[in-house]
Amino acid sequence: MAQSDPEDREFKFSSNLSLEEIRSDQHNFCKERNWAQFHPPRNVLLALVGEVGELSELFQWRGEVTRGLPDFSAQEKTRVGEELSDILIYLVDLAEQCEIDLPQAVRDKMVKNAEKYPVERVLGRSTKYNEYPEYLLQEAPTAEEPPEREEGDGSE
Repeated sequence: MAQSDPEDREFKFSSNLSLEEIRSDQHNFCKERNWAQFHPPRNVLLALVGEVGELSELFQWRGEVTRGLPDFSAQEKTRVGEELSDILIYLVDLAEQCEIDLPQAVRDKMVKNAEKYPVERVLGRSTKYNEYPEYLLQEAPTAEEPPEREEGDGSE
């Protein structure tokens, strides 16, 4: 019997903990410690960026890392989980501070992504939607109308 490709297996989380439960737990954790005063959006964002940096350090200098992290020790994988947890906690906290319904925002963004990246157009392609030949053939914006900027596309 041939072994299945690790890319084909679906990974699943062991818990159905909701983002709302994470938000509530973090909110209560901060409230009990009187830390809300230290959690305005800017501070939480900077803490989030710091945690992403800490996660990045675990991958730095390793070359290509494969799915499942087979070359990581158990201790290193634990650290990855801890940093991912810190990132998620700060992300959910930032959503709360900005009063963004994160689960709904995720659903809305997934719908937009499905429209921008329809399967029949992108299957097996890694290029950004605005690099597709059909996009480039669309009428260019006039000088009076600046091109629409996609959020987070680095054109700020």
